[in-house]
Amino acid sequence: MYSVLKGSSYFLAHTPDMVVHNGTTQTLQRKIDPDSEYLKSITKHLRDYEACVSYPPNQVYIGNMTPEELETIETPWYNKKTDEKRQGTFGEIMPEDEFIGMMKYVDVFDLVKLADDFSKAVKNKLAKHPLLDEKIVEKLAEEVSFEEISGFIENEKAEPIYFNGEIVGCVKAAHNLDETLFAHVIFENLVSKASCTMAILHLLQQTGINKTDIEYVLECSEEACGDMNQRGGGNFAKAAAEMAGLENATGSDVRGFCAGPTHALIQAASLVKSGVFKNVIVCAGGSTAKLGMNGKDHLSKDIPILEDCVASFAVLISENDGVSPELNIDIVGRHTVGTGASPQKVISSLTSIPLEKAGLKLTDIDKYSVEMQNPDITKPAGAGNVPEANYKMIGALAVMKGQIQKADLPDFVKQHGMVGWAPTQGHIPSGIPYLGFAQKDILSGEINRAMFVGKGSLFLGRMTNLFDGISFVIQKNSGKQEESVSEAQIKQMIGESLRDFANHLAGKLEE
Repeated sequence: MYSVLKGSSYFLAHTPDMVVHNGTTQTLQRKIDPDSEYLKSITKHLRDYEACVSYPPNQVYIGNMTPEELETIETPWYNKKTDEKRQGTFGEIMPEDEFIGMMKYVDVFDLVKLADDFSKAVKNKLAKHPLLDEKIVEKLAEEVSFEEISGFIENEKAEPIYFNGEIVGCVKAAHNLDETLFAHVIFENLVSKASCTMAILHLLQQTGINKTDIEYVLECSEEACGDMNQRGGGNFAKAAAEMAGLENATGSDVRGFCAGPTHALIQAASLVKSGVFKNVIVCAGGSTAKLGMNGKDHLSKDIPILEDCVASFAVLISENDGVSPELNIDIVGRHTVGTGASPQKVISSLTSIPLEKAGLKLTDIDKYSVEMQNPDITKPAGAGNVPEANYKMIGALAVMKGQIQKADLPDFVKQHGMVGWAPTQGHIPSGIPYLGFAQKDILSGEINRAMFVGKGSLFLGRMTNLFDGISFVIQKNSGKQEESVSEAQIKQMIGESLRDFANHLAGKLEE
């Protein structure tokens, strides 16, 4: 029996100050030319929280709008507004001050220091959050003066925490000589941990599963925590599980650049299908490094900084219940070492080849979830409409194989594809944003199968020139429950087998 998808959650934290002070594009520019016009202009192009929440792609990410509804809105979307809803079907959009409070909440080494007045204000807000308990109040009760925070920043190389352009706290270095534990790394890792924790909490609420029933957690972001002796030793999974109260869970981290989540989901499905664990969470926190990544291109075209959110997700994979969509891991596409880099070979290895082995055509997949980047972000940066380009390649492959006519290519893209809506946080857009909608669409009977395609740029690590890709299929549940066999039935079967053997042996002796 295949394992099943029980639920998916998606979380956004609007972090405009982190765009300015922690995004790699901005921090590098500050080193190169601290007086650049770009740095002087960026704050004028930041969105406020209300604009971020009412931005249509963000409402799709948390489940208040569908991709189909987004498609009816004329692009560009950055100058359009929809209902301003913080809470969504899949998660929420948290304001920056509360998210800073969450960084303090998940800090277990007393490295986050928040100014007293700011801490009190955030404590009052987070105390009302439906997913958080009294532990948050305890964490934010600490009194730290602004003078102390200034001392940490000036004398101990702590990383400042900004809100509305003002310093409201800092993240201290965890070691004064180990570069992997310097303040800016700890800051980035705490952001990832905090966002991952929130996604897990939303997943638990959405699915209603008991925390004690979660046995394993796989974290698949693009971050790495460790020290000078093991820079990526981990373990974000167990760290976030601790914060979410998953006392019966263990876990580990899976890394594969943008393809990491797809790898992790296949591993989770395999662990459950094999019977090793009954309930596995796959999750990933967001990245401050990618905030404002395409900011220069956005400013040059006089549009807002759209990469102003830290994004995360969490997915629950469980034993087959006879109802929920199944993860068919018999259909797995792989970009192997020998696949090559040509677009045709890449897309074939991830789509048509595994489907043909299963006796299916490209047209038998109702929806393909590929790199679901928001074109509002990528087109001004010169990267084009990434999802559309992927769908055209899959459609062209269907034409080559005679499964559709060339004239039907636009219809194939529209029928089997979707508009992109995900933040450009590397691993976040890579197929995963559609999981929540896929579950709904399959349960409602709108579709029967969806293929999720993850791709990763392994060459960025300078260890190989290869890139990566892997895919799997989610399908309608077959409805077949595995029949259990009782101990009495087992004894009866053994007894019958022994009697049959004894009779056979007696017959041979008589001969």
